[in-house]
Amino acid sequence: MNRKFNIALIVIILIFFNLNIKGTGLFISENKNLRQENNISKKSDLSNLDSLYSTKKLGSYIKENKTYFRLFAPNAKKVLLVVFDHVEDSTGKTYEMAKDPDGVWESIIDENLKGKYYGYKVLHSGNSAPEELPLCVDPYAKAVASFTTYLNPRKSIVYENEYDWGNDTWIQRNWRDLIIYEMHVRDMTAHNSSGAKLPGTYEALTEENISGGLPYLKKLGINTVELLPVMEFGNMEIPYKDSLNGFYNTWNPYEQNHWGYMTSNFFAPEAYYSESWKNLKRNVWMGKDGKQVNQFKDMVKAFHKAGIGVIMDVVFNHLSEYELGNLKQIDQKYYFRLDENGNFISQSYCGNDLKTERPMVRRLIIDSILYWMKEYHIDGFRFDLGKLIDWITIEDVIYEARKINPNVVFVCEPWGGGYDPKGFSLRGWGAWNDQIRNGIKGENPFNGQGWIFGKWYGNNNKERIKSYVRGTLEKDFLGLFQKPEHSVNYLESHDGYTLGDFIRIGSGEVDPDKIITDVDSHVKLTPLQLKLNKLAALFLFTSQGITMISEGQEFARSKVIPFDIDVDDKHKGKMDHNSYEKDNETNYINYKHAEINKELVDYYKGLIQLRKQYPAFRRADYNNITFYELPGNEFALAYKLTHAGDTFFVAFNANHTQNAKFTLPEGNWEVLVSGTKAGTTPLAEISDTVEIAPVTGIVLKSK
Repeated sequence: MNRKFNIALIVIILIFFNLNIKGTGLFISENKNLRQENNISKKSDLSNLDSLYSTKKLGSYIKENKTYFRLFAPNAKKVLLVVFDHVEDSTGKTYEMAKDPDGVWESIIDENLKGKYYGYKVLHSGNSAPEELPLCVDPYAKAVASFTTYLNPRKSIVYENEYDWGNDTWIQRNWRDLIIYEMHVRDMTAHNSSGAKLPGTYEALTEENISGGLPYLKKLGINTVELLPVMEFGNMEIPYKDSLNGFYNTWNPYEQNHWGYMTSNFFAPEAYYSESWKNLKRNVWMGKDGKQVNQFKDMVKAFHKAGIGVIMDVVFNHLSEYELGNLKQIDQKYYFRLDENGNFISQSYCGNDLKTERPMVRRLIIDSILYWMKEYHIDGFRFDLGKLIDWITIEDVIYEARKINPNVVFVCEPWGGGYDPKGFSLRGWGAWNDQIRNGIKGENPFNGQGWIFGKWYGNNNKERIKSYVRGTLEKDFLGLFQKPEHSVNYLESHDGYTLGDFIRIGSGEVDPDKIITDVDSHVKLTPLQLKLNKLAALFLFTSQGITMISEGQEFARSKVIPFDIDVDDKHKGKMDHNSYEKDNETNYINYKHAEINKELVDYYKGLIQLRKQYPAFRRADYNNITFYELPGNEFALAYKLTHAGDTFFVAFNANHTQNAKFTLPEGNWEVLVSGTKAGTTPLAEISDTVEIAPVTGIVLKSK
């Protein structure tokens, strides 16, 4: 996620900014006793706050025509429930809540309040009068209405809903078979080239007979989507060049958070994607009718009907930064990691790190995950900055989730408060493999190019390339994972330059400071750029582990900041490497560009088909991969792969100046992948030797 802007000081100011808002461990073990002993040993050092725990149902719910409200806030001195008839109301009916010994505040209203809006006024020692406190959103709210300003005032909705899932259930898929497409809900249909009637919405992703969205993904052939954050999040940032106690927003002229890595509610779907707005409107209520709940479910159901699993990118390491009226005001001392002076710790660089090791924070995370699985049929989760979450929570959440769906997917960024892919693998988690990313394409396109450019980045060499083919296993030198299916192999994600732009710059053919006036011409790949994209893709799709690509990677998407936007952005017309704030054509998927680079799209389709049809590229045993080298060409590599009666010969030549000639194992070989095409239909038949041109790869299948 984006963390390239400095907001720590602003967050500290916001903590003390008073505003009157009126109406706006051990590894996972099959031995349950061992797990319990682990938890008991951890509890022996707990403070009084850490000893508090409640199993009561939290949030709001209706039972026997009564409405229950419960909030965990152990340090609060007084909590008032405020119920509103209409979302725009500035005053509501107030009820005093009672506190139990475990820190749970409760109010039971002898009335069915379905559809009403509510929030909490939470008083702590030294607080002002209740009317001067912000209205706090319920952390367990199932739907929320948000007012679109950077302070994000919200009202929780008493939401009860019945939904007909029919025969829909989770997609049961072995992790090794996953072909993940990382995507943003709005990006996939917001561009007019998608043909969507309701562009940028959940509903658009259920539309049929359009150029973009789900029909496009079905044709591409991927079997899983990973949605960038779709829990309700802070859409707005501080007004550009506006002052807050002497501090200024100098980094975000768009005043918006497009990607969604600023969660506000862990149980409520993002409302913006249910609104049929061309762009986010300011100073209005969105999500007020709760329609986002069913629209989200319709989207998941449509993906499942197409055989596509749904993974959610979740952000449990910190909360939305600027808004008032969330856990920071509910109970800062309980929910957050604080230094000795009571200030937020910010290893996430996002101002406020959640104290996940606290029992009721851990419960909140587990409850959220299980809720999305049960209520929304979500098939898996990608945890943002996973290393900021404590090991016991990491262990417990996958343990509990597997009780519901044994094949539920758990992957993460294995960094944040350190770097430990091995630790996650030991606990049964998958992790983004930045080693293969940096080894194959490089760390940056300026002076950190990798293998596809005929260079070695960092500590990479031919032995490490072999390790990536096998799944980056710990048994290899500098390996990371216990099993290949724990390695999420990727070359592009939402962060950084797209693979296409990385190659454009890294090849030396495009100046990153150049102003691009004709985007269509810029997008069209040169012969060298096309070869580099194909070589990278071929390596990715033939390596053991989980395969992930990012939206538009299949056509070498370029993120060019458009000129026709009314924003003071000095980078207009240039390629963007950090587009977190841009709700515009920088991020939207332009399907005309997929047509421009159709040869690459077809190559990706062929590789996806190859990987799906032949399990050798997903499930081969470590010992059934035999490598071949060429003396004098350190960037050429080949291997023979055998599995389930099939034998393949895969060869790469990342050398940019010389051909690579390999002697083939005995027999006749069908060419399935060449320098121009990829798929499962034989292109030719060869024997004895094969000569590979520079920056090219092949896949042969034994007859």
